Amino acid sequence: MFSPYSWGVTEGERTAGYPCDRHLTKPYRSLHRAVGVRAPAPLTFRWLCQLKTNAYSYGRMRTSSRALTTGADELAVGQRFLVFHLVEFEVGSHITGITSPEARRMYGEMAVTYRVVPQGDQASRLVVRLNMADARGLARLRIPVLAAGDAVVMRKQLLTLKGLAERDAAAQ
Repeated sequence: MFSPYSWGVTEGERTAGYPCDRHLTKPYRSLHRAVGVRAPAPLTFRWLCQLKTNAYSYGRMRTSSRALTTGADELAVGQRFLVFHLVEFEVGSHITGITSPEARRMYGEMAVTYRVVPQGDQASRLVVRLNMADARGLARLRIPVLAAGDAVVMRKQLLTLKGLAERDAAAQ
């Protein structure tokens, strides 16, 4: 079922611990998104690293590369990653970030983990947890608004990465 708070995830994925959980003080609201990918986990992770270069979502699709960018998979703590700064990563497994100071002013405090989970040799799952800090007063209204917007934008993003990884896997 599609919900702005959770779509495409299994119960196990929704209840699992994620690295982003360590980078935001509770209370927070967790959003979950996931897609199955018919491509090996290393290739899916390589496409995930492309998010350093572009969002692969609405508005920027025309400028999103359809080929892997040399060096995009060279990750380092502190690097910009969408509206986040990387705080930790494990090559082939996950990329975790917290909102940059500029983004924090607009979106509030958030922490995200994009995780690639192998599903055998030729398939993987791309699973995302986005933790959004609870707010008080009128600022609380931003959570459902951001959840709804993020659901649409991230769905496009994940489906685009899935399609590109599957295209490259089929060509190998």
